[in-house]
Amino acid sequence: MTLFLTSSPSGCPFEPSPCPALDRKNGLITRLRAAWPKDPPEGLYLAADPEAHGANDEACRFFAGCLADAGLPLDGLTPCDSRNADEIGQLLPRCNFLILGGGHVPTQNRFFSEIGLPALIQSYEGLILSISAGSMNAAQIVYAQPEEPGEAVDPQYCRWMSGLGLTDISIWPHYQFSKDKAVDGVPLMDIALADSKHRPFIGLPDGSYILCADGHETLYGEGWYFSNGRVSLINEEGEELPLW
Repeated sequence: MTLFLTSSPSGCPFEPSPCPALDRKNGLITRLRAAWPKDPPEGLYLAADPEAHGANDEACRFFAGCLADAGLPLDGLTPCDSRNADEIGQLLPRCNFLILGGGHVPTQNRFFSEIGLPALIQSYEGLILSISAGSMNAAQIVYAQPEEPGEAVDPQYCRWMSGLGLTDISIWPHYQFSKDKAVDGVPLMDIALADSKHRPFIGLPDGSYILCADGHETLYGEGWYFSNGRVSLINEEGEELPLW
């Protein structure tokens, strides 16, 4: 399996977005081409919100177009949501390219759990492009910052949850602007620094990504390491850093 953990592969804060092209920074397209199957792969888009059928269809059109424009053609890109979730056991084996879509992390985490994806994906051997929430839920332990009103002050909201187990790296995406945001009046940076005392994670700006392949995990582009209540810049734009 080859996994690209991105904050946003088009370099834009949210997906789909007004940026209908893959980001060329940090060699993303070059490395995707190197990992791309010889024949156009059949793709599956695993949604964050299983009930957002229109948005999921649009996301498939958007990303199929971005990939085609970058010389990465697909033999179709099917959305996986509530319309066909019961077919995941048949859909996953026939596809060799997956997109783990962006959206609300707990909603996607619950959907993945309901369809049995954490177990099913362990035998998957193809290419995965994960985006924002999808990159967060790819981890063994997911770090889910509050993002919707009420979550930052809800004592029942869980910021740590079990994910797909594809990597040990937990990420906080869209770092270039999320670091300055607040939810329910609580700065997300304050929450992040406190949470890093329990478990480390990486702040990943749009345009940066982590490539997990052949037993190695490498950060390309800017990245910030949170641990023990502190944050430090560990890699800069245009550079690469082997992780673990």
